[in-house]
Amino acid sequence: MIEHFWLIVLGLSLLGGILSGIPVMLILSGVPVAVSFIAAAFGAFDLSFLQAYPQRAFGVMQNSLLVAVPLFVLMGVLLERSRVAERTLMQVSRLLGGSPRALALSVLMISTLIAASTGIIGATIVMLGLISLPAMRQVGVPDSTASGLICASGTLGQIIPPSIVLILLGDQVSNAYLDAQQRAGNFAPDAVTVGDLFAGALLPGLLLVALYGLFVTVRLARTPAKTNVVTDPIGPWEFVREVLPPILLILAVLGSILAGVATPTEAAAIGVAGTLLITAARVSAASDTQSLPGGPQARAPGDRSSPAWLRHVMTATAVVGFGLVILRLSGVARINLNAAEISFSGGSLLALAMTVMLVTGLIIAVVVLTRAGVFGDALAQAARISAMIFGIILAASMLSLVFRGFGGDEWVHELLSNLPGDHTTMLLFTLLVIFIMGFILEFIEIVFIVIPLVGPILLQDIDPVWFAVLVALNLQTSFLTPPFGFALFYYRSAAPEEIKTTTIYKAVIPFVLIQVITLGVVFLWPPLATWLPQVLFG
Repeated sequence: MIEHFWLIVLGLSLLGGILSGIPVMLILSGVPVAVSFIAAAFGAFDLSFLQAYPQRAFGVMQNSLLVAVPLFVLMGVLLERSRVAERTLMQVSRLLGGSPRALALSVLMISTLIAASTGIIGATIVMLGLISLPAMRQVGVPDSTASGLICASGTLGQIIPPSIVLILLGDQVSNAYLDAQQRAGNFAPDAVTVGDLFAGALLPGLLLVALYGLFVTVRLARTPAKTNVVTDPIGPWEFVREVLPPILLILAVLGSILAGVATPTEAAAIGVAGTLLITAARVSAASDTQSLPGGPQARAPGDRSSPAWLRHVMTATAVVGFGLVILRLSGVARINLNAAEISFSGGSLLALAMTVMLVTGLIIAVVVLTRAGVFGDALAQAARISAMIFGIILAASMLSLVFRGFGGDEWVHELLSNLPGDHTTMLLFTLLVIFIMGFILEFIEIVFIVIPLVGPILLQDIDPVWFAVLVALNLQTSFLTPPFGFALFYYRSAAPEEIKTTTIYKAVIPFVLIQVITLGVVFLWPPLATWLPQVLFG
């Protein structure tokens, strides 16, 4: 035990720092440096290890895959700030609301849609709490069921692609898998891509949604309706106008990745462009008030629909964008921007003209959103969130470096190797550790601390996509487990005071158990995670 003294000091110092309330980024970077200098004074640490950190930091910043993170964040913030996601939720609630079960299932359904388009937990849960909670309480859904459903549904964006969790996991699992295969003597392994993880997580994510729906259906089967919340029926054209654009956006982003047409970074850029068009078609620079679907409310940015001409321009721009994709797939437009090669054929000239039209439409969208007060705020919020993510990534890299300097990687290898059983026992132990860490740490810290340590060992014998999906499902529980489940914090800020904090904690227990059951199903049946990637990518 004495040979691991400084590792114990490092672990206890990190735990104390996290519980102190100091920002995690500062703890993950500052504590390892402080402990390393103290240990160096006793001759227990070689400070030359720290010279490798600048190269690690440059490696993170030069990773083109991570460019997708701020783009997806901006996409989600725009949908939230422009209230497109909120309007979609209200329309589906108007369509299906009436009985407690129908309204609860409509909240779950639209939460799944929002999860695939935003993925920002805080905004999603607060929106669900403010919009759907009063309606569910009005028709007779118990507070415990409504609270648990909102908290659980708001975290679906972390497992349903495109997901920031999967992007970060993809980067770390890919590196760990390459290291593991080289240790095993395979110096030309097949690459693990984020597209593989997106495809692998799709079926487990939908299974999780289905189990949520089954629980809600059984739980509310005999709950009588107090009153019918839907007083204003929705027409089919209004429903299509509000709900169809976000669905098409999801299909464009996720479909382009799964079809192999675009990388995750390129798909994120497509998503941002589509989001700009959708949000610009929903907002106006006017500063008056109006009635939203569901009742009059004070105007906030994005409340008022844009003029008809602007909606037509945005629609035409979207059509031009889809047209460019079709030209690209058909091979008619012979344009290679990477090599600066253009074949001046009719198809190429058409593609150039359509590109000019697309850029013009996007510029108009940015101008409209800027005048409406949406674009600037969204950029600022996306920058803050992205800075936090990358700050934690860089801090975790410092922690990993110091941990290796103390011989922690060798200790982890020895610990896993001495476990009884085979690699399955190692995997179960790793999942248990991740589950426990989820009570006190965010998913980003867990990903960048655990995966580099255990991945090179486990992925010598375990399918990397299956492993990544299991980790992602496990991380899903960290948002709902007290005391630091962030979904609970966000919901507490939006829920009325009469719903006690203890009620919220009890409400999420069934949904955490459902997450664990889903994790167990995928663990026992790996094809749930590996079948679709094999079909799509071979």
